[in-house]
Amino acid sequence: MSLRLSTVILPYRRWHEGGRTSWERAEQLGFHTAYTYDHLSWRSFRDGPWFGAVPTLTAAAAVTERLRLGTLVTSPNFRHPVTLAKELISLDDISGGRITLGIGAGGTGFDATALGQEPWTPAERADRFGEFVALLDRLLTADSVSYEGNYYSAHEARNIPGCVQRPRLPFAIAATGPRGVRLAARHGQAWVTTGDPKLFENGTPEQSVRAIRAQVDRLADACAERGRDVAELDKILLTGFTPDRRRPLESLDAFVDFAGRHQELGFTEIVLHWPIPDTDFAVDEKVFEQIAMEAGAQLR
Repeated sequence: MSLRLSTVILPYRRWHEGGRTSWERAEQLGFHTAYTYDHLSWRSFRDGPWFGAVPTLTAAAAVTERLRLGTLVTSPNFRHPVTLAKELISLDDISGGRITLGIGAGGTGFDATALGQEPWTPAERADRFGEFVALLDRLLTADSVSYEGNYYSAHEARNIPGCVQRPRLPFAIAATGPRGVRLAARHGQAWVTTGDPKLFENGTPEQSVRAIRAQVDRLADACAERGRDVAELDKILLTGFTPDRRRPLESLDAFVDFAGRHQELGFTEIVLHWPIPDTDFAVDEKVFEQIAMEAGAQLR
């Protein structure tokens, strides 16, 4: 099984001051997909420039031809399924069917209170996530949808002509808990993990691999419950959040070793953060480009 390499480009640069260049270069380097984070602000970038995901991806679609594009990830924190569906259908059309929606339950960061609401409890986030994904699935596959749920409603919401990709653009569902994993098994074309957050500070790479193996096993069990082959789902690892966070990007050999261990777990795609100087994502750009151009051949 070959392993695809993708990247995530944080939307912190003005389009005409380097923002555009990153997306064009990602296509030149041969990345499978270039994603961006869908936040209103994020962590240490909160007090600096940060641009919207959908407009950024629209601009990226206009300056690329082959590169797939997507969010990693969108959440219900400040989104509504009806308006999001309209934006996604438009984006899928503009890109010629190159969009993947990465989607997760969201967390307790800045997005959780930006609209003036109180942060949701973990149980409420899971409840909203399940309803959000199911309704979004309907909105992207039907011409007209009416729905009245516990958290979201739609009244004759029209989505003609629908997605270029049929029956709809793919969902890459980020989840590690039992409810989220079952949601991925039901609605996902791909599953996303960043590893086990409890191991980020003090865990070891070996512990991380064991924890991720357990996540993959839970996904397989959830698929089996639905009578679905887990091999139907792409398995995406977003790097940078495991105990060995920077080490895989120190050299081509280090990355091939890291990627090979996760490929053995069944992963089909590994996502690297585009280099950002003076941040947690600061890496040697020459090594990053070497990995992008050469690692894929070694991992086929």
